[in-house]
Amino acid sequence: MRARLLIMCLSMACATHPAFAFRFSEEEDKSRAEDAAKANRIGQLVSVPCRQQLKGQKIMVVIAEHTSNGFNTTQSRYGPHFQAINHRLRALGLKTYTQDEIRRQIAQAEIEAHFRNDPDAAINASKKLGANFVLRGLIATQTGINPVLKINEVAINMGFTLVAASGKTLSSVAARADSYSGTDTLGMALTLVNEQADEVVAQLYNDYCRAGIAGKGK
Repeated sequence: MRARLLIMCLSMACATHPAFAFRFSEEEDKSRAEDAAKANRIGQLVSVPCRQQLKGQKIMVVIAEHTSNGFNTTQSRYGPHFQAINHRLRALGLKTYTQDEIRRQIAQAEIEAHFRNDPDAAINASKKLGANFVLRGLIATQTGINPVLKINEVAINMGFTLVAASGKTLSSVAARADSYSGTDTLGMALTLVNEQADEVVAQLYNDYCRAGIAGKGK
């Protein structure tokens, strides 16, 4: 009922105010142009020819939140975020691990080591799983008061770092989203992942491929 009422109101507004209808159409055109530009960027990033190199390679995904008390690395908290990333990695031909496989074979302390920059423990965790790569996703939040609107402001930052089994960092990519209210930081982080994961994973793939190509040229 509300949806029909909204449509009627918009229709009446467009009929009585041609300028409003024009602006509405402009926004649609702008959105389509942005979507097309994003698809083009992603296409260019994944056009680097190294999918055969990645085919069958194993990658472990671990996610954590940066809190005032350190890092929360309880992987069960991040199920939807994990699946969104895993799905895109599999599309590139990588073999991913489930969260259950990671929990069964790696101690919680070893997962935390990936975020504490403890290379020895992190490498040991990779060896236990037989992972060729580790992708770390770190959620961080910043809160404050918007100086103009005078309301709570929350910013979500999510950094992704691709690391080789040797501990060498291959790529780091950041994503960011802003919100003026709300306390559901995990929900906001999931929205961020769903909106930007395609481009983030494509950039990680591109960085890895270009590093490999550069290495061959030496």
